[in-house]
Amino acid sequence: MHPTLLLGHPLTRTGLFCAAVLLISISSSAPAATLPAANRPNVILFIADDVSWDDLGCTGNPTARTPHLDRLAANGRRFDAAYLTASSCSPSRSSVVTGRYPHNNGRASELHQPVAAHLPWFPRLLREAAYYTALSGKHHMTFEAPAAGEAPQPTPFDHVDSGKIPGNSGGHGNWVKVVQERPKDKPFFFWFAALDAHRDWDGDKEWQPERYGPKHEPAAVRVPAYLHDNAATRADLASYYNEVTRFDHYVGRVVAALENEGALANTLILVMADNTRAFPRAKTRLHDSGMKTYFIAHWPAGLAQPGRPSPSLVSAIDIAPTVLAVAGLPAASTMQGVSFLPVLKNPAATVRQHAFSEHNWHDYEAHGRAVRSEGFLYIFNHRPALAWQGPADSVRGPSHQALRAARSAGPLTPAQADVFLAPRPSEELYDTAADPLQLKNLAADPQHRGTKIRLAKLLAEWSDATGDTVPAQLTGDSFERETGAATKAAGATKAAKGSKAAPRGTPAG
Repeated sequence: MHPTLLLGHPLTRTGLFCAAVLLISISSSAPAATLPAANRPNVILFIADDVSWDDLGCTGNPTARTPHLDRLAANGRRFDAAYLTASSCSPSRSSVVTGRYPHNNGRASELHQPVAAHLPWFPRLLREAAYYTALSGKHHMTFEAPAAGEAPQPTPFDHVDSGKIPGNSGGHGNWVKVVQERPKDKPFFFWFAALDAHRDWDGDKEWQPERYGPKHEPAAVRVPAYLHDNAATRADLASYYNEVTRFDHYVGRVVAALENEGALANTLILVMADNTRAFPRAKTRLHDSGMKTYFIAHWPAGLAQPGRPSPSLVSAIDIAPTVLAVAGLPAASTMQGVSFLPVLKNPAATVRQHAFSEHNWHDYEAHGRAVRSEGFLYIFNHRPALAWQGPADSVRGPSHQALRAARSAGPLTPAQADVFLAPRPSEELYDTAADPLQLKNLAADPQHRGTKIRLAKLLAEWSDATGDTVPAQLTGDSFERETGAATKAAGATKAAKGSKAAPRGTPAG
């Protein structure tokens, strides 16, 4: 790797120093690749579907029951500043698997679209290094067909299944089976992806109280400030909580299976969500209510100071290079993330100063970009005339419709009204610690003019360096914005965005 490839990296002002840091972090884990297969670290990535960062017990929710995730956090590392690159299912997952920003994955920047054919997925690199790789549950990631004369991508997974079994359509029904039936002479990587907690809720009708405990009571749920507190909303949230608890249960079963086999100590477990809950002012938003994820790491043999949370900023694109570093492998030249292995060794370590996120088509026309840095969130919206009401499944849900009814009956609170706001400001700036709900836009505040200018410049430089574009014609709405009813076939006029391939030196932020 040539040091000049990292000159744009924001961790330091000096590219050569940054290159040295990265080379050290890779070489420090390199001996793992020469260890006997049975001794190389295993890795499991658990991904929930549409679960917000603050809907676990260990992240402050007093009602949602997540005892197994809470235990992993208590004995591992909870990351308190982890952010997604997109709060949208397949773009987020594709970004994780390639270690790249959505707009640098080709058409995959938009929902249900494939990743550019030439980009490597990190599970494939593990498989080529003699790891056994499996995906069980929701996949939602595809390749483009290769161009004429190009070879197709090698298979990234040795095993793939839907995770659905009779009586359980949550995507986690085969997880323990995959653990138990794996080849025992190889290290493994498992991508365990639940369909919980994606609308429409199926957990209620498949509920098994002997496994999951009692269902959540609507009266006890915590109603976010953006929602209308009525019976319909509370029932909606209770059903959502039930699926969060079901996901937690199956994570716990996998942990127990590993422990019974004596494999838990040498297994790095990572737990996250692809995006936040499918409720108003959450999924698809660039604000923390949409882009922040819970992130838990558990690794008895490799984690220093277990139980200490970390305030270090990390991005979803950092997962690929981190898992490869843990396996003793270099990051692919196409990857734009940085390894957070130093944070596993020291919760106070810093691996990045900035985190970038984006909002592209997900049921509705959109183009927004955001950067988190210096304790601030800066957003630039290229389609300010349009509301950010959330995806169609959320719009069709009882909570959104209850909010619509409340709007008709009388004035909404500022938090509730923001769901329908149109036009929106082109620029938004928030002090995230002082304003955790991000309701006080400081973009026009003279006292914060310097911060806005710096972050706007940073975002513009990142957009330029990563080949980001704003097409003259974006993919239009496929659903009605007030009701969520379909207006045309989703994805009928996809507009590809961004560059086909960005160099490793592209600023990771």
